[in-house]
Amino acid sequence: MTNSQYVTLLMFFRLKSRMKILNLIFINLNMEELTQEEWLSQLENDDNAVVLDVRTDAEVADGIIPNAIHIDIYKGQEFIDEVDALDKSKNYYVYCRSGNRSGKACQIMEELGFENAYNLLGGMLEWEGDIE
Repeated sequence: MTNSQYVTLLMFFRLKSRMKILNLIFINLNMEELTQEEWLSQLENDDNAVVLDVRTDAEVADGIIPNAIHIDIYKGQEFIDEVDALDKSKNYYVYCRSGNRSGKACQIMEELGFENAYNLLGGMLEWEGDIE
């Protein structure tokens, strides 16, 4: 390999790395995190809403927000497949126990082409609304 080929290859990998970093930054900026009050207010006024619980089965056994669908984020590829099959034209209000996993779920959803995924900050730990 010549010096110029090496430099070209090195520049390509550096550019590719920067693009991945920019993509991650874009995804994080694109995700909307809402307080409980904002989440509830927006949800109540949204005729195109779907509530998505990404907690484990054991956590769901302790209670679930009414009308939520449940897809456990810890199921890995199965989670991705189930989420990818959802209607991407809907607005998804996503929650977990603390807001961390649901934030990751929103990022995954955006990578899959969902335009509107809203993370509940504080998750069920701070939830004061109804549960079933």
